[in-house]
Amino acid sequence: MAKSSISFSQNNMTISVSAIVAFILILNLVPSSKAALSPHYYDQTCPQAENIIFQTIRNASIYDPKVPARLLRMFFHDCFIRGCDASLLLDSTTGSKAEKDGPPNISVRSFYVIDDAKLKLEKACPHTVSCADVIAIAARDVVAMSKGPWWNVLKGRKDGRVSLANETINLPSPFSNTSTLIQSFGKRGLGVKDLVALSGAHTLGFSHCSSFSARLHNFSTAHFSDPSIESEFAMNLKKKCPIHNKDHNAGEFLDSTSSTFDNEYYKRITMGKGVFGSDQALYGDDRTKSIVDSFAKDEKLFFREFAISMVKLGNVGVIENGEVRVKCSIVN
Repeated sequence: MAKSSISFSQNNMTISVSAIVAFILILNLVPSSKAALSPHYYDQTCPQAENIIFQTIRNASIYDPKVPARLLRMFFHDCFIRGCDASLLLDSTTGSKAEKDGPPNISVRSFYVIDDAKLKLEKACPHTVSCADVIAIAARDVVAMSKGPWWNVLKGRKDGRVSLANETINLPSPFSNTSTLIQSFGKRGLGVKDLVALSGAHTLGFSHCSSFSARLHNFSTAHFSDPSIESEFAMNLKKKCPIHNKDHNAGEFLDSTSSTFDNEYYKRITMGKGVFGSDQALYGDDRTKSIVDSFAKDEKLFFREFAISMVKLGNVGVIENGEVRVKCSIVN
């Protein structure tokens, strides 16, 4: 696998002048949250918070290279349901099935990494840093550690007390068309450019066959396979995911440099090599095609827009009347 290694030295996280300029632009472009989020929220109450989270994420990622993609996905899945309130982290109870046990979230992994960071934070600064903020900071850190952009995370979220599995039906699907995706993102205050930029998170990670095999076999009455898939790529996917696939671990990396955060994802879409139907659909729609092209040609532009959109996503559904959970998997 190309670019399979991830560099975790803190030197890779040096903030350049361009990064500072980009963050100033982010502050100007992103509307303020209803809650009092601030990049300096823990400066007085827990100044070591971000370093504790970073060290925990880095060590976990060295041990398991799948951690970065999993934590980035966790942030998306949390914020899209009830907003960024760490409701995804709550365990099911006898009377209520929680989000993490909803069908789209069964494959979300590495909750233990957030739990580990939270345990250390509770020792350093008891009852101070919310689980929702831990997820948001972790998402930034895994992108930066994977050679992607860095941004200053706005903090001050509180943790929710409600988590319902049936609400996960509202998560975007790998089978969604562009209109459905635009509508889903729009309901959360995110525009078309945000949709395309945030889809670039798929530059990290792996998908099992079940999320895309419908594109390969008996696609429609007119086409056995999805005609938007490049033919040689489709043949390779069929070998990995045959009709009667019995290997539950089989699948495909979402781009050819799946451990490195870059714009390879967009380049592959322009070649008909998007793994998910929802990814490839972005290149078949006039509302999104030109944005895909621009990100495929200009990685710095993609990095800048991704950082802006991640700050906006982190503002979705922020609450002030929640709590700071002592343990992320249960309410206080």
